[in-house]
Amino acid sequence: MVDTLLVIEDEDLLANELARHYRASGWEVAHAANVGAARSLLEKKSLEPLVVLSDMNLPDGSALDLLEWARHHAVGGEWILLTAYGTIPDSVRALRLGAFEFLEKPCPVERLDLVVAGAARSARAQQRLRDQTAAHNRRYSPEAFFGSSSATAELRRMMHKLSSVPLTAIIITGETGTGKGLAARILHYSGMRAAGPMVEINCAALPAELLESELFGHEGGAFTGAKGRHRGLLEQANGGTIFLDEITELAPGLQAKLLKAIEDRRLRRVGGEREIEVDVQVLAASNRDLPTHVADGSFRADLYHRLSVFVFDVPPLRSRMEDLIDLVPLFVDEFNVVAGKCVREIPDQAWSTMRGYRWPGNVRELRNAVERCVLLSDGERFPVEWLQLGQPSGPEGGARTMSVDSGSLRLPIDGSLSLDDMEKMIIEQVLDRVHSNVSAAARILGTTRQTLRYRIEKHRIETSD
Repeated sequence: MVDTLLVIEDEDLLANELARHYRASGWEVAHAANVGAARSLLEKKSLEPLVVLSDMNLPDGSALDLLEWARHHAVGGEWILLTAYGTIPDSVRALRLGAFEFLEKPCPVERLDLVVAGAARSARAQQRLRDQTAAHNRRYSPEAFFGSSSATAELRRMMHKLSSVPLTAIIITGETGTGKGLAARILHYSGMRAAGPMVEINCAALPAELLESELFGHEGGAFTGAKGRHRGLLEQANGGTIFLDEITELAPGLQAKLLKAIEDRRLRRVGGEREIEVDVQVLAASNRDLPTHVADGSFRADLYHRLSVFVFDVPPLRSRMEDLIDLVPLFVDEFNVVAGKCVREIPDQAWSTMRGYRWPGNVRELRNAVERCVLLSDGERFPVEWLQLGQPSGPEGGARTMSVDSGSLRLPIDGSLSLDDMEKMIIEQVLDRVHSNVSAAARILGTTRQTLRYRIEKHRIETSD
């Protein structure tokens, strides 16, 4: 499908030159000579431009008024404004309305091409978010949190209640694998911001220097490799929700910057000079005890209090075992479709085994176990022998143990350990063998000392090196 560029320009010579240039670049170009003609194209002819390139001052009004009308009527696309007499109030209003760029005439064509290309990338990203939002609105509701236990029924009741109030921030707590991500999506897509985008990021997935750029965006040339403008995830989530998973992994400096952005509803891109208004709901999740991290100083108390407008706790599967009767058939049906299987009969022995297990990996571990059984099944019977549920240790049922012999480490893959848990345990065991010599441990693990030091600090592993 050919992308559409709308050129709003009353100077015919310039308009024809822009249309010729961008048609040669593969665009479908529409032209309007004034505000009225442009509004007619957008409203009556349902034109859906990917990018709008508009003169600021038009014969029958200002492009800023047209942009404000377009935003109010949910007309998509990025706007680039050109003017020969730019003023500070105009540029401020343009940014407040979400214009992609504000350029002074005459603008070199090379510069204009770069800005148009950047606007097109941004508009495509926004369109993908809108498409995902529409699909997820149909998929996620409180009823999507399956289970017949009283604990799960209470979760659904609370989700319905939270979705009807305009909360600015919610902390979602619970063990790994309980369904915190699903709860976050339900809270957004059934809530008052469902029409806006939902943007998700795992704060443990990126180092701090990249995480700042991902969250807040950057201007071209802000750092090595920053070739163009990048809208951060907070900016992309404007009008909707941002879900910050593993919030405790945020570095202290980023915690302070995030707090300021939430409080002021403004942010500044890395390398930027202007503040940008953002209006987002923040959902933050953690499988750790946040008050403990606040007490030991690793998490800012002011950020915690700002985020904890409401604390939504998702209980572990072992405290809502009645949900197995709903979840197991659901997962069986899912993997029947995926693998082309026809498992229909779940024997009493399978139910007894599953009900007698404490599920340290929670719903994620249950799903993995059902997937394994369905994929390895030979007929309609659910194969109990492939459940392979280990015996949990300790009062919490956490089979978080690792066997060690002279030359290798052996980790459980029953869902009881997250990837981060495995990484931490491997590093701890290797450090123990080399008496906390980080350089020696790095050589054994095939990495650099700097990389290993970053991982040690990330997992808060104590060493004497």
